[in-house]
Amino acid sequence: MQEIVREPRRSRRHDKPIDVSFEFFPPKTPEMEANLWEAIARLAPLAPKFVSVTYGAGGSTRERTHATVSRILRETGVKPAAHLTCVGATRAEVDEVARAYWDVGVRHIVALRGDPLGGLGSAYVPAPGGYATSTDLVRGLRAIGDFEISVSAYPEKHPESASFDQDIDVLKAKIDAGATRAITQFFFDNEIYFRFLDRVRAAGIKIPIVPGITPVQNFRQTANFARKTGAGVPDWLAERFDGLDDDPQTRRLIAAAVAAEQVFDLLDRGVEQFHFYTMNRADLVYAICHLLGLRARAGEAAQASQSSVMS
Repeated sequence: MQEIVREPRRSRRHDKPIDVSFEFFPPKTPEMEANLWEAIARLAPLAPKFVSVTYGAGGSTRERTHATVSRILRETGVKPAAHLTCVGATRAEVDEVARAYWDVGVRHIVALRGDPLGGLGSAYVPAPGGYATSTDLVRGLRAIGDFEISVSAYPEKHPESASFDQDIDVLKAKIDAGATRAITQFFFDNEIYFRFLDRVRAAGIKIPIVPGITPVQNFRQTANFARKTGAGVPDWLAERFDGLDDDPQTRRLIAAAVAAEQVFDLLDRGVEQFHFYTMNRADLVYAICHLLGLRARAGEAAQASQSSVMS
């Protein structure tokens, strides 16, 4: 009988460096502040390529975002990326924020149009005298400084786009304006990402298209948010969390397994950059990064831990 030789999965023997990045949101309360810095202290020693900090609708978290980004820059040694949107501000106001980031040493901006002031599903209306689109914002940032500029991409297309072709045209326009990286909306079916990547490459887009990964901390909340943003929730995912509403410990184990399965499949198929939406919680993301082979550097871990204690 002929012996069958099975090649080990690429994820079991990968020798190329893996880049990860993490997204946080600015805290609203002292308790949330403590949670945020505990998460940063846990994840920073993994040496992420960058960490990003979100920006509330209408600039509602502008000061908190700036304070969080500035502190990351001062205390962690990690490169921060500040989110910046077009919503609820004039061009001059947005430019002022961008210059303030440049002045404190921030060199990476995540440039987004932002959600409508009326919330997801309502019509977007540009602020009077403001940037009308994310493409305009990217162009404005490029005029201010030599920022690294990340933008959004939508494997299942943006909810407001009429077609995938229109969506890709928008992405191309952002790149032509100066974007250097695209980070995708989260998704759970990897085939959707790879079909999108094929479309993007066929359109001549060559910048990194980094998959956005959401470990499911709370299935119901994630499913509700996915519906609002146009991201699909496969039946198999709902089945894995079925019956666990009152069992948080098992939910967390399932969440870690689902996210690990997703990133290992992406890795097996050639993906080497991952952006994690952390929800300011480190444990699931840390575990997944550990499975990917990333290890905390001892000196950085001690420094980050001390920073967290002092927060």
